[in-house]
Amino acid sequence: MLSYFDAIIFDCDGVIVDSEIIHISIERELLSEYGLDYSLETYLSRFMGLAMPNYYAELERDYHAKFGKSFPASFEPELTRRAWPRIEADLKAIPGLEDLVSSLTQPVAVASSSPIDRLTRKLEITGLSHLFKPHIYSAQHVENGKPAPDLFLFAAKQLKASPLRCVVIEDSENGVRAGRAAGMSVIGFTGGQHADPGLADRLKTAGAHHIASGHAELFSR
Repeated sequence: MLSYFDAIIFDCDGVIVDSEIIHISIERELLSEYGLDYSLETYLSRFMGLAMPNYYAELERDYHAKFGKSFPASFEPELTRRAWPRIEADLKAIPGLEDLVSSLTQPVAVASSSPIDRLTRKLEITGLSHLFKPHIYSAQHVENGKPAPDLFLFAAKQLKASPLRCVVIEDSENGVRAGRAAGMSVIGFTGGQHADPGLADRLKTAGAHHIASGHAELFSR
């Protein structure tokens, strides 16, 4: 199936690098300390794939509704303090990613909601930067992050590909919605360690055209 498309666009966290299992664990733990408790399914459904400004806007809304005051500014630096030592020490590539990308003949890009400095660092840690340079794009490159289509449309433009001839590989509902809004085909990916049993169904409901449980499946698609 991938051979049908002119360009392949990958999300990063949970698709290229297995970072979501680290981020989600620390984020939910810290949010609980701040008084916001979310089940894993709710957290994955609402927050995964969001650009950081949208993520914090959602937390602000929930915190204000519950406590009647602004979400504490101390959360972001404390989250960084806890998460990045784990990222630096434990981050790994998703199995099969390097073999898959190396086999592709079409141009590829990364289009991630992560800030550009963190995105590039994750690719450096896992030794994957060379597979995607110079097409490494962040929500900071566009006005509106996922689930808006802006980032995927920006990536397609840089790749000189029509959105209708691009396929997006995404592990979040918000990312799937962004890909569909961009007019692209979308493969929902459930190969990250964070994937719960209901993720495939939620990605389908969000609009994914196909589901892949690992990169090895994409060789035959």
